[in-house]
Amino acid sequence: MADISSYPGLRHLRGAPTVHIRHVRKGKLIHEGTGLSFWFRPRTAVLSEVPVDDRELPTLFHARTKDYQQVTVQLTVTYRCTDPETTTARIDFSIDPDTGTWRQDPLSQVSSMLTERAQQLALKVLSTLDLETALRAGVERVKESVSANLTAEHIGLDIIDVRVVAIRPDSDMEKALQTTIREKVQQEADKATYERRALAVERERAISENELQNQIELAKREELLVVQKGANALKKAEDHARSSRVYDDTKAEGIRKLAEAEAAGEKARLEAYKEIPQATLLAMAAKELAGHLPEIGSITITPDMLAPVLRKLAE
Repeated sequence: MADISSYPGLRHLRGAPTVHIRHVRKGKLIHEGTGLSFWFRPRTAVLSEVPVDDRELPTLFHARTKDYQQVTVQLTVTYRCTDPETTTARIDFSIDPDTGTWRQDPLSQVSSMLTERAQQLALKVLSTLDLETALRAGVERVKESVSANLTAEHIGLDIIDVRVVAIRPDSDMEKALQTTIREKVQQEADKATYERRALAVERERAISENELQNQIELAKREELLVVQKGANALKKAEDHARSSRVYDDTKAEGIRKLAEAEAAGEKARLEAYKEIPQATLLAMAAKELAGHLPEIGSITITPDMLAPVLRKLAE
């Protein structure tokens, strides 16, 4: 609202940097712009004040989806006046020269126009979506449609931003959806738990199979080791037996040869004895016998004992 000071026959207006002032007198534009300060005559001045700062227009309305479900849409439109001349020509932004207040309610008119247009675009989008899609992707689709199609250039306004805060079903449907989603989430959690348990069981089975395979492999290796040890022991025994047999054969051969040598010597000695006279043999035998007899200190020889010997010697 403009700050107007009253003086007899004159008024002084002091604007603000966020409002656009238009001063027309007798159909001619006298002052126009933001942040103006000037004197004017109240009886001949026509004043208009248009805000040029960013304005936010929040709106809340109901819509129906493709499957005939009611949803509530919370939407905010940010706009700004960029052509005050067009705006004042299409909407009454005139102010009282004495008080500086609007004669009408222009902002309500602007809000009504923008809200209805935004609602129309949002309803058009939501009517093509079922409830599930509207709740999941409706916010982005409504925002895209309203941002692309909502214009107010014909009244000198520029749409700065469109924000769709939320799209919600009615309370009963929301509770039902929450219950359904909660159950679905619980089912997914149970499924994940079962899968985790199944995976753990599978891993335990794999570990058990691996341990069993290791035990089988170890048993096979132990069996091979036992077989190898047996083969080694058998070979060692065979080698030992072969060595013993060779030793025994060698020893037997030595004994045989020794016996043959002894026999040959004995035979040669006997052959030598054949040519020796009998008396000489007896003398040699007696001598050999005397060498093996114990020591005799004294001996008595009688004629009866000596006679046969002498006779033999004489012969």
